[in-house]
Amino acid sequence: MTNTAITPFRIDIPQAELDELRDRLRHARLPHPVPGTENDWGRGIAPAYLAELARYWRDDFDWRAQEARLNAHDQFTTEIDGQTIHFIHVRSAEPDAAPLLITHGYPGSVVEFLDVIGPLTDPVAHGGAATDAFHVVIPSLPGFGFSTPLASTGWELSRTTEAFAELMTRLGYEKFAAQGGDVGAGVTGRLAALYPERVIATHVNSDRGSLGLVGEQLPMPDGLTAEELAAIEEAQERWAQQKGYLVLQSTQPNAIAAALTDSPIAQLAWIAEKFQVWSDPARSTGEAVDRDLLLANISIYWFTRSGASAAQFLWETAHSGMDWVMPSGVPQGWAVFNTSPLMSRVMNPGGHIEHFTEYTEGGHFAALSEPVLFVADVRTFFRDHRG
Repeated sequence: MTNTAITPFRIDIPQAELDELRDRLRHARLPHPVPGTENDWGRGIAPAYLAELARYWRDDFDWRAQEARLNAHDQFTTEIDGQTIHFIHVRSAEPDAAPLLITHGYPGSVVEFLDVIGPLTDPVAHGGAATDAFHVVIPSLPGFGFSTPLASTGWELSRTTEAFAELMTRLGYEKFAAQGGDVGAGVTGRLAALYPERVIATHVNSDRGSLGLVGEQLPMPDGLTAEELAAIEEAQERWAQQKGYLVLQSTQPNAIAAALTDSPIAQLAWIAEKFQVWSDPARSTGEAVDRDLLLANISIYWFTRSGASAAQFLWETAHSGMDWVMPSGVPQGWAVFNTSPLMSRVMNPGGHIEHFTEYTEGGHFAALSEPVLFVADVRTFFRDHRG
């Protein structure tokens, strides 16, 4: 018999685990940087930045404060297809609020959305109108955060899409809107393609890093000038230099899983580098995202051992044979952060996406780094798509 129960959930990391983390950080062995590379981001995380972030995590970071921020929102777990799914579910007091499923990506978590839950569910208190309100559902991907441990093999993008559709059914939302970035964009697009009668509209956030996926996951636009083609090739080269994390996890997840599970410094370096290089390049090192929220995100990976299970999710997705992009007739909105003049050519070549907004600020983790712009864009697009 299928268990469809929805159980209230509260984060309460045992003090012994906090003490163990600090002890591991206290006795950590940091690598000796090659002279002259202390602040070099071209080889991965800069050694000087890693050392200071590790010191802050050990001495100054307050996990209990971040835990309280998370626990301020209603959280639950439910079992779908044999897998525990953790999610935040905050219903708006506004009677005409629209259900909105928000899906994070890698290496993120529900922490990314802490600063947007209030404005989305209670817009009047945050400069919006009552008609902008949403009932917000933010699940942790299978194998990520508190949707752990993985109960079986086979958890990838397609299966996750079906599970999240079932989650919305269990919550009583026959029709709903969907939003996401990175892996979350894949889930969002597949929801629209597979459940067009249920998905009201979709909103996706992206950034200029997507240019590197041209020829890999995205088609090459027609009629490029020599200058535009050079820009695409530069982006492809940059992605080739940055995607080592994905190649390793898509081929040998067990290799990195051992390091991420046993060493907090490994987990810190593995994730913090992405939050820096994928974020607003105009901001100084360490200022692209809030340091405490960054460490809250990394701490969740550490406490739940989801560095390992997230790697398994990426392996399963890479070997699933599915396409990342699935066409649908559902209305689409896109918000592109840290944009470039080529983004509209690549992402919206025919101009058919009805809402395509570009921002010079921000980056890959839009809700975390630019919550005000993120909320405004989501509100604007969905005003014409409330179900």
